[in-house]
Amino acid sequence: MDYLIMAGQLMLSLSILIVLHEMGHFLPARLFGTRVEKFYLFFDPWFSLIKYKRGDTEYGIGWLPLGGYVKISGMIDESFDSDQMKGEPQPWEFRSKPAWQRLIIMLGGVTVNFILGFLLYGMVLFVWGEEYLPSENVEYGIYADSLGREMGLQNGDQVLAIGDRPFERFNDRIIVREIIINNASELTIRRDGQEQILPIDEKFVQLLSSRDAQNEQLFAPQFPFYVEEFGKNAPAEEAGLELGDRIISLNGTATPFYYDFEKQARGRQDETIELGVIRNESDTLEIPVNTTKEGTIGVFARSPFAIFGTERIEYSMGEAIPAGFTEGWSFLNDQFKAFGQMFRGKIKAKDSLGGFGSIASMYGGEWIWERFWRMTAILSLILAFMNLLPIPALDGGHVMFLLYEMATGRKPSDKFMEYATMIGFIIVLGLVLYANGLDIFRSIFN
Repeated sequence: MDYLIMAGQLMLSLSILIVLHEMGHFLPARLFGTRVEKFYLFFDPWFSLIKYKRGDTEYGIGWLPLGGYVKISGMIDESFDSDQMKGEPQPWEFRSKPAWQRLIIMLGGVTVNFILGFLLYGMVLFVWGEEYLPSENVEYGIYADSLGREMGLQNGDQVLAIGDRPFERFNDRIIVREIIINNASELTIRRDGQEQILPIDEKFVQLLSSRDAQNEQLFAPQFPFYVEEFGKNAPAEEAGLELGDRIISLNGTATPFYYDFEKQARGRQDETIELGVIRNESDTLEIPVNTTKEGTIGVFARSPFAIFGTERIEYSMGEAIPAGFTEGWSFLNDQFKAFGQMFRGKIKAKDSLGGFGSIASMYGGEWIWERFWRMTAILSLILAFMNLLPIPALDGGHVMFLLYEMATGRKPSDKFMEYATMIGFIIVLGLVLYANGLDIFRSIFN
């Protein structure tokens, strides 16, 4: 069911983005009197799932969900329909239009994707606002996971800054981003009451951007273990624990924080353990509990967000739109920098590429509208960015040749455009197959 939900979200996002992208080509083409022969969601080699014709345009849905297209008369595109180019240019054809009109038609799709991405970022902020955990509220410092310990962090450290950026919102992804994208070389921390500078080895750029590390955390808030909820038939509840109790020890070993308890409880299946508990912040109790055969006691801990308190920023519409543009532009800027890191060899391309499976997994197995629209905004900007790459068969390739024509006054021949488009199509198809092949390889061997 989780996979179906992920796939459903991805298909809906792509359908929205593809239709609006192609509309960005369709509308200016019609505005300039250019005939559009087809408008399709998904590709339709050999047959289509749905089609109908209105005026000069056939609208439809194809069966191959790798994109969509509008087929514009008198244009060499991915349909490779060269027969239409053998006759004399007609007034309604793309090739008969001035270069500046053709440029507007070709830029229409990415323009829509850019505007949509920024707008969706803004609407997410307007509807849901921003909630975050202030770093200053995390009074017990961090719990350093294995990657964090390898970097030199210790339990109880308080992170103050990454490079020259203050660490104001508690989120280890901020640290990861600054290291990978901005080459941050040091962390400022407070340890045992003293500020220290922790150097970051260059190897962490590649290590943190690797596929294996993408789902691992550097650190988490260190927080006390309060009983927030009991599971069904919870041994802890049957033994006498109550909601709000704070667990402070296991078999006489102090466990002041949740992760300390988790470490001590690991591997204790189907045995009796002695829990030290503080009740009502004053009474200390010793309660024996029988663990399950899975090694659990049936307790859900109170989250650090509830313990330390979060802050929420609400946005008016007038505030959300520019804030959304800023957030979207920051994302695009990160993509530019990530490409630079790949060209310099600091990030491996195979660790950064992923196919439809990787993208779908980012939506999660639960349909959460805030995450769905944020992911759709991200995909919209990625599609705009990728389509602007100067590869024939993509919009950026057509734009490149149009700019050449406008600068030199010489138009590339139809035969040249046909071959260039074919080469570009092979490149794009190769990248798609490679990215999805990586997903298949990872699913088999990971």
